Formats: sequence, structure tokens, C-alpha cells
Amino acid sequence: MQLGMIGLGRMGGNIVRRLMKHGHTAVVYDKDAKAVAALAADGATGAKALEDFVARLAKPRTAWVMLPAGKITEATIEALADAMEAGDVIIDGGNSFWQDDVRRGKALKARGIHYLDVGTSGGIWGIERGYCMMIGGEKAVVDRLDPIFSALAPGTGDIARTPGRERRDARVEQGYIHAGPVGAGHFVKMIHNGIEYGLMQAYAEGFDILRNANIEALPAEHRFDFDIADIAEVWRRGSVIPSWLLDLTATALAENPALENYSGEGRWTVNAAVDEAVPAEVLTAALFARFRSRKQHTFAEKILSAMRAGFGGHREPPKKG
Repeated sequence: MQLGMIGLGRMGGNIVRRLMKHGHTAVVYDKDAKAVAALAADGATGAKALEDFVARLAKPRTAWVMLPAGKITEATIEALADAMEAGDVIIDGGNSFWQDDVRRGKALKARGIHYLDVGTSGGIWGIERGYCMMIGGEKAVVDRLDPIFSALAPGTGDIARTPGRERRDARVEQGYIHAGPVGAGHFVKMIHNGIEYGLMQAYAEGFDILRNANIEALPAEHRFDFDIADIAEVWRRGSVIPSWLLDLTATALAENPALENYSGEGRWTVNAAVDEAVPAEVLTAALFARFRSRKQHTFAEKILSAMRAGFGGHREPPKKG
């Protein structure tokens, strides 16, 4: 199956490469000509402009937009819609706000163009591990594009099957879900990101307390000089708090125990909790911890930075002052 990809950054480019490894074809476009050339060298069909991109897609066309949420995604989808025809599909795989998806989906439907919002998790490791996808849109369109989603998904791997799932949607066990109509995919991804922040904050604060267990302000008999890297490692094995985030943290600490090289969309999740009158103390606290600005980074902030670098390749510049 053919897919068009606009936006060839850390995730967009790797999504294309994973698809091609599974026998699919791709047409790619990015304002960075070098990014297009790199994918073309790997077997994709490069386009020099948006119009050229659309012209190279077989009908009914499917174009995936993988750009930062906001104005650039909005403008790109509008331009795509002007160049596409009834029956074509536009996918937004970034982290757009779900209410923007609802609005776009309604506008595009009036023109006969299908719209899917695909919350995509997997970061820079997705090309190898696969991508967990949360999809919103018409069922018939999602089903037709299933070969694309199936190729991108991680598969069952070595995760034990949950008892009682035999009669439920088998795609979920492969790592992707049709969550509901337009907007549902990014809503689920929004909550995923909120939980992610909370988990990261919990790990970060816990390791920060461990690291400061030997400060002079404590009585000598109450001080402990912990090996933080070893604690992270032992928790990965048999404890009740293992996760990929802990794996990444253990790796970062093993390589650099002091984390000298690290500095330290949640608000949408908190806003949704307010709208629904759902208490979300942990997620709200994690969000405000992200807002905190200090001259000197805490060890917790460095742990957060290390996790973000581990799963998403995010590199944060050191703060000044």
C-alpha cells in the first residue's frame, strides 16, 4: 500500500522507513530537501513541492502529516485539502488538540475528504519497536488502511495475553486501536501523555530523594549514600514498578550517574479533567512541575530530561543564570 508523508523529522522519517521495510511504498515531502533526499536514497519517492507530492500519490490518496501541532499543521492540512479530491484521506499523526481534529474533520467531510487523527507513541525507537497508535475517524477508512497501521504497530511481542480478551478487538493486542470518531485518537493520546508526565515525575522525585539521602542537614545516623544506578537496575527486576521509562532511566544512570549533561501537551489533559470534573491531582502536579523554572536544576529535573532524551531524542539546552 502507498502512503504519503509530510514531515520527515525524528518520527516521520522513521515511520516511512518502517513501512518500506514491510513492503509498502511511500511518497515523501519536507521543506528540508536533505531530509527528502535521505528518504529517497532509502527507496521512497521524493517530492519537490506540495503539489508535486499530491500528484505522485495514487488515488484514492492517503497523506500523513507529521508536523508540530499548531499553525504549521493547520496550514499544511488546509493546503493539502485544496490539492486533494473527494475520497482522499488526510491523517494527522502529530500531537494536535483533539477539538481541532473535530473541527477539521467536519470541514473536510463537507468536501468529501476523509480525516483521521492518529495519536502516535514510540519516539525515536519506533522504527525498531513499532508505534503504539490511537486512531480516530470513520471505521471504514481505518479498516481500509489497516495494512499501514498493522505494519507500523509493534505486534504482540513477548507480552503475555490478558485473560478474557479472546472476543475483543485483536488489533489492540498488536498495539493499535480504533478509539472512536474523529478526535478520539488524539484525546486518548492526550491522556496517555498526561499519565506519562505523572509517571516520569514520580520516578524523578523518587530518585531525587534517594540522591539527597546523605545531605549534611540530616543526622549522621540517618544518612545513606545510595548507588542510584544500582537501585534503578534492581527495580527493573521483579519489583512492581518496572516500565520502559525506568529502563531508559537505568541506562542513563549507568552511563552517567550524575547526569551532568542533562537539564531539566500536559495542560490539555488537565483542562479536560476540569471540563469533566474529574480529580487529577497527580497529573496536575506533574504539569506544574514542568512549569517550574530554577537557576540550578534539581536531580529530579535531570532525570526527567534523561527520560525525554531516551524515548524521544529530546535535547534540552542548559538554562542560563
